[in-house]
Amino acid sequence: MVEQMSFFPKKIGLDRTRQRYQPNLVSLMTLCANNYLLFVKILADKQQAGEVREFCIGDSLAYKVTIVEVTRYTSLITFEQKIWQNTDLHVAPPFSDLLKPSMRIRLYHDACAAEVISSQGIKQVKPRYDYPNINMHQEDEKQQINQFLNEWLHLCLCLGHVNIELPS
Repeated sequence: MVEQMSFFPKKIGLDRTRQRYQPNLVSLMTLCANNYLLFVKILADKQQAGEVREFCIGDSLAYKVTIVEVTRYTSLITFEQKIWQNTDLHVAPPFSDLLKPSMRIRLYHDACAAEVISSQGIKQVKPRYDYPNINMHQEDEKQQINQFLNEWLHLCLCLGHVNIELPS
């Protein structure tokens, strides 16, 4: 007999034996270390507060990385998705104001780790959320947001085009 897997989890009210989610610290720290190394490649020569690097991907998508703050052991970075407007047609893509994801990332230089500290209205990303919750965050929201950052960074490095001024 073939056992079918259900897409939907068991109802919490009926099944009290469900295990409480425990974050996998090794997996999260490995992901944060990987993200740090990708940021080192992306930022390259950018090290001062206020410096910006933009990546163009295709005709209408871009990412903007801004260094907000630099201290002795950490840096604060914002990473935003931008929608390029076609200046020839003077037309913005549909929903251009709604679909602009952004994150704030703390780079820990001594630990060589990059961690998402806020994203899409979540002011402080917790390592674990009870589920269900009023904001409908996933139990492993922190892991998922950091994985999403990792995918953004890979996209910028693989397909992004940067305008770099060459010294004369």
